[in-house]
Amino acid sequence: MEWDDVRIFLAIARNGTLSAAARTLGQTQPAMGRRLKALETAVGQALFQRTPHGLVPTDEGAAMLAHAERMEHEAIALERSLAGRDGRLEGSLRVTSSEWFGLHVLTPALSRFAERHPDVTVELVTDSRLYSLGRRECDLSFRIARFEEVDVIQRRLLRLEYAVYKRSDATIPSRLITMDAAFSHLPDAMWLRARFPAAPIAFRSNNREVQARACAEGIGLAVLPKRLGDATAGIEQLDVGAAPPGREMWMGYHRDLRRLPRLRALVDFIVEVLG
Repeated sequence: MEWDDVRIFLAIARNGTLSAAARTLGQTQPAMGRRLKALETAVGQALFQRTPHGLVPTDEGAAMLAHAERMEHEAIALERSLAGRDGRLEGSLRVTSSEWFGLHVLTPALSRFAERHPDVTVELVTDSRLYSLGRRECDLSFRIARFEEVDVIQRRLLRLEYAVYKRSDATIPSRLITMDAAFSHLPDAMWLRARFPAAPIAFRSNNREVQARACAEGIGLAVLPKRLGDATAGIEQLDVGAAPPGREMWMGYHRDLRRLPRLRALVDFIVEVLG
């Protein structure tokens, strides 16, 4: 049994489809299918059942899952331990954040970091998904909530202030732009509904930049982080008598990487520039 095949098994079990698992591991779907078939041949069992909702582990696959996760835990712990002993200020770092924060806040800072440390390659992944620090899906993560994972070193980086925005050359619209249903519990989305209870919702998106663009098109009022709204052409802040609630931006990394020089250099630089 090859460890790489076990990693593929875990990715399929967690994502439910070959295509989603392939994107997670940066491989092609046909390659994933071939490796899964090779693993099933090696263990002599069918590990997944095809259903209308995707690939579901069989009883044998479910039994294998717990063992595979323990194998993964030990392999990643070894990888982190060795990485933490790497004394070079070169190599790669994977950073994750939301899309708007990555574009408008992190990218300018990371550009300056690249000038200072040209031998360090930073990969910025912008996604609403929370990547796991424990499974080494990323090295450094930025979130608008405290990290709940164990063994994560975290710190409050900055406070994000929000404001209500409208199209600059338009009258005050009567409709709203807000988060989609999955994120309707966020404080700013709840505040917007409470502040304008009679206003219909014209547009929803889980992407803040899409909301800003929709606002610039005149679809409706939007609550946006000021760092995004003030940088978006065609929209302006609207004084509604009270400011929406702000959020805290947190930065975190796994404690096993705390001595990794290139990560330490990036963390210190981010704090210097943004903190």
